[in-house]
Amino acid sequence: MSPEFLWYIPNTVEPGHRGDDTTTGWGSIEFSTDLARTAEEHGWGGALLGTGWGRPDTFTVATALAARTTTFKPLIAVRPGYWQPAHFATAAATLDQLSRGRVLINIVSGLDNLAAYGDTRSDPAQRYARTQEFLRLVRRLWTEEDVTYTGEHFQVERSTVTPRPYATDARAHPTLYFGGASEAAERVSAAEADVQLFWGEPLDGIAERIDRLRALSEQVGRRHKPLEFGLRITTLVRDTTEEAWQAAEERTATMAAAGARELTWTGNRRTAVGQRRLLDLTARGEVLDTCLYTTPGRFGGGGAGTTWLVGSATDVATALHKYRKLGITHFVLSDTPYRQETIRVGDQLLPRLRGGG
Repeated sequence: MSPEFLWYIPNTVEPGHRGDDTTTGWGSIEFSTDLARTAEEHGWGGALLGTGWGRPDTFTVATALAARTTTFKPLIAVRPGYWQPAHFATAAATLDQLSRGRVLINIVSGLDNLAAYGDTRSDPAQRYARTQEFLRLVRRLWTEEDVTYTGEHFQVERSTVTPRPYATDARAHPTLYFGGASEAAERVSAAEADVQLFWGEPLDGIAERIDRLRALSEQVGRRHKPLEFGLRITTLVRDTTEEAWQAAEERTATMAAAGARELTWTGNRRTAVGQRRLLDLTARGEVLDTCLYTTPGRFGGGGAGTTWLVGSATDVATALHKYRKLGITHFVLSDTPYRQETIRVGDQLLPRLRGGG
C-alpha cells in the first residue's frame, strides 16, 4: 500500500507550543487554515489535530479546515467518554461525506481532565475496555443498519447512522488510529484499530512491538483487515548533517536553560507506559540507531517531542526508510516553528520518502 505522510497542527490557543516562536493568531481560524493549506501545498496528505480539555474542540476545528482545503485530511483526535459512540459515528460519517472521504480518526484513551467534561473512568482497565467497545460499536454503526448493542459501557437500540461514511474501493469508513504501549492498550489495537501509532523508539523496540501486535491479533481473533502501523515523531531537518545537529543542540540547551519544571508534561504523561519507554532511552545513549536523539526527554520533551530524528533530509529519509522496512506505513511528522518546518520538511524530505532516495 502507498504510505501516508501527515504533519501536525498544534490546535492550542496559547502560543509557544514546543518552542514555536509565532506570537499571534493561535487558535484562530486564519492561523489554523494557513497551516493546513501550507501542508496541502507542500506535499502532506493532512495533519494530526491535537486534543485535550482546555484546547479548541478538535472536531469543530477539523470541520472548518476540511471546508477550507481541497485534499487535506484531518486526523481528528477524539476521546471515548467525551463522545458517545452513536453521536460520534454520525458526526464523523457526516464530515466524511461532506469532505468526500478525507476524515481520519485518532482514538485517545490516556488521562485528561476527565472531571471537567464529566468522565468518571479514571481506572486504566476500565478506560481501555470502554475504548474497545467504542471502536467495535462505531465500526458496526458505520457499516450496519438497525444496530442493537448492549455492552458494559455503551448501549444502542435499532440505531442506523445516516449518512454513511464516504466509501471507496480502498476504504469502507474513516481509518481508525490508536496509540498506547501498555498491555491493555495493545490488546485494543490488536482487536479493533486500523493503525497502531508508535512514538519515536529505536528500530529494535518498534520491531519487537510490531511482532507482538501481530501475534496478539491472532490471539484476540481479529476480525478486520491486518493491523497497520504508524510512527509519530519530531523530525529536525537542515541542509546538512552538521547544521541539523547544531540546531538540535542549541534547542535542547534552550530547553535546559528554561528549566524542566516549565516544560515537563502534567497528568499521567510521565507515568504512562509509552512515555516511560521513551524517557528510559536516555540511559542507552544520547543518539540511538543512526540519528534518533534522546536528549530532549531529559529536559522536558514529552510525547512525540521526547525523541527527535536529526540530520539532513537524506539522513532522516534513510532513518525513516528503515522504519518502513519494519512495516511502518503511516508517518505523522512535525517540527517547529510549525509553518516554516511544514515547508522545509515537506519540500526536502517528502520527495526522498516517496521516491525512495
